[in-house]
Amino acid sequence: MKIVRFKAGGKTQYGALEGHRVVEYAGTPYGTFRKARKTYPLGQIVLLAPVLPSKVIVVGPNYRDHVGDIGSAAPEEPTMFFKPISALCGPDDPIVFPPQAARVDYEAALAIVMRKRCRHVPAERAREYVLGYTCLNDVTARDLEARDGQPSRAKGFDTFCPVGPCVTTDIDPNGVDIESYLNGEKKQSSNTKHMVLPVEDLVARVSTVMTLLPGDVIATGTPAGSGPMQPGDKVEVRIEGIGSLKNPVIRI
Repeated sequence: MKIVRFKAGGKTQYGALEGHRVVEYAGTPYGTFRKARKTYPLGQIVLLAPVLPSKVIVVGPNYRDHVGDIGSAAPEEPTMFFKPISALCGPDDPIVFPPQAARVDYEAALAIVMRKRCRHVPAERAREYVLGYTCLNDVTARDLEARDGQPSRAKGFDTFCPVGPCVTTDIDPNGVDIESYLNGEKKQSSNTKHMVLPVEDLVARVSTVMTLLPGDVIATGTPAGSGPMQPGDKVEVRIEGIGSLKNPVIRI
């Protein structure tokens, strides 16, 4: 199932993406979720960020090629950062290049979306608490990250967390292709099988630190090849079995 949030006729609701149409659902995917009668062609709706999390946790270097790319050793424990909820945006929403930054990078990431509240979950049970997976662009002001010595400001600007286009419930998250494109040119290309810590371990380890709530998001790291983008560019994250998340870059 490919779960979406969308706006139609001024109303925001959940649905399921089926080909080139969206089927309306009643309720939420974290509780009662029932198929309704109405369907909409994609051209008649606006897709929104498919999640409304209480928090977005970003895991640091977690791909073997990226660890080598930045010249560090694979961490024994995941490094964790936060993005504020105000950074969230959806498919086709613009990424705003802030005036404080000189360099802003795209970072393609597979994101885990939680279904149930959990704390201290063992890895072998982690998938019981997961709703599904989506595309995430971990946008980062690289020069500010270096200047500050920590990533809060660099990753926290409004629009610096594009997510979407849907939450897919039935893929193997540890074996899907992940790519990013800048103006149609492929920049990142890997597979989640190259993650240092797989999805189950990430959920387990994050849940030993904080309670995870329905809708919370864990970004699982980015492969090698992330790089800068400029106002006027278009950036895209593609993940096998999920789809394509596209966003233009603007300056205001």
